[in-house]
Amino acid sequence: MARSRNSRRERDSDATVSEAVGGGLAQLVPDRDRARAWTLLIDGAPQSHVDLDDPGHLSFEYQRRLGHVIDLAAPAGRPLHVLHLGGGAFTLARYVAATRPRSTQQIVERDASLVQLVRRELPLDPGARIRVRSTDAREGLGKVPDGWADLVIADVFSGARTPAHLTSTEFLDEVRRALGPGGLYAANLADGPPLAHLRGQIATAAARFPELALVADPAVLRGKRFGNAVLVASDLPLPTAELTRRAASDPHPGRVEHGKDLTDFTGGAAAVVDASAVASPAPPPSVFR
Repeated sequence: MARSRNSRRERDSDATVSEAVGGGLAQLVPDRDRARAWTLLIDGAPQSHVDLDDPGHLSFEYQRRLGHVIDLAAPAGRPLHVLHLGGGAFTLARYVAATRPRSTQQIVERDASLVQLVRRELPLDPGARIRVRSTDAREGLGKVPDGWADLVIADVFSGARTPAHLTSTEFLDEVRRALGPGGLYAANLADGPPLAHLRGQIATAAARFPELALVADPAVLRGKRFGNAVLVASDLPLPTAELTRRAASDPHPGRVEHGKDLTDFTGGAAAVVDASAVASPAPPPSVFR
């Protein structure tokens, strides 16, 4: 592991790559069970897992659930226009390129130093149609043409928290503008008891989309622990039955809430607007131990 954040870049005896980036200390840690697979950590918090030999492999629980959304966004193999807000190690963009060849994708990742590190150490397939922009997620979203995206994936964290300006109805107005008819919005959300942030984000999405579903570990939904939940939204009915089946068969099974059950889960939470938006809660230190 890196001995000092002041050291620009180090490669240790275990092949871990450590480098200072805009968001803190980035580390690429090799997966001892997969020859060309790496986990990206920022200041010790796991962000992404990438297998260069098998980009269709999704290791992280929340990324598997976003992978299900990608799989169900259109018939198998059909190319998509996908906008990724938040880049990490480009795991989901690699997954789309592998499972839906000829897809056109944009990644918006504010941390230019992180983008350079990932491009250098975990290069993208040069044949993939992936464009990376180093700018703020909402600013990059604003530059996407009206109706361009079939799928918008929001997975943006700064210091392990989702920035406030990416939690509001005004932000979702921009998402809706960028989505084509019937397009999907999927967001990786993180929260713990009493789940006030998660309930508020569901209420916010419900103010802008008629169809919603939430996928999460049952323990997270019960407020027993801090964790991730994937929120899916659209103007058209969602494939909740198949999403439920896939989530239940994961190595760490998830539960899908939708319809009245999801409305009841919000507990009357109010939609978030720019004027009152706050960042998502910081995870407790025990989460990353």
